[in-house]
Amino acid sequence: MNEATRKPVHLAVYDSLADWETGHTTAYLARAGYQVLTVAIGREPVMSIGGLRIRPDLALADLRAEDSSLLILPGADLWTRTSAAAAAGTDGLAPFARSARAFLDAGVPVAAICGATAGLAREGLLDDRAHTSASPHYLAATEYAGSDRYVEADAVTDRDLITAGPTEPVAFAREVFRLLGVYEGEVLDAWYRLHHDSDVQAYFALQQAAAR
Repeated sequence: MNEATRKPVHLAVYDSLADWETGHTTAYLARAGYQVLTVAIGREPVMSIGGLRIRPDLALADLRAEDSSLLILPGADLWTRTSAAAAAGTDGLAPFARSARAFLDAGVPVAAICGATAGLAREGLLDDRAHTSASPHYLAATEYAGSDRYVEADAVTDRDLITAGPTEPVAFAREVFRLLGVYEGEVLDAWYRLHHDSDVQAYFALQQAAAR
């Protein structure tokens, strides 16, 4: 697929989103030619946990799975508060979890890291998929039905759904690149070793691959 026909990647943004969790992913997707668009509940600016003010490109109500290559859901303090919000009769970030269901039903990938995995658990999307998160106990608090599918791994992909814990932004990116075919095989391995392990030899492997 050439860049002209490639569909954008959509990054969910909301107050308290964890800036560091998706940086590798979006930076290298953009380098690979993907347009990265931000989507929020509305069109008002949001503030990341690191104090970055983000003006979203579109509202969630205008997002359609058929117009996207991938939906990325970062962690955020608000994912934890969503459980309390539901008890109070309000939605919190639950609309993003429902959008994730629509994406997966349409065969469009979703990638969730940190607190976003709890949102997917509450939505029932982890009940029958292998997945990971911060810890089994973290997801158990959602009272979801998929605890037997939990995997102790840096990141997990199962049927177009990627999950990762809060300390694994590089592994999270690796799974996205693998799923979208951005990097493959030795190149993907070298990219991961460079950014995760600071392996100098991996840098030279990537340079050689780029020169081919």
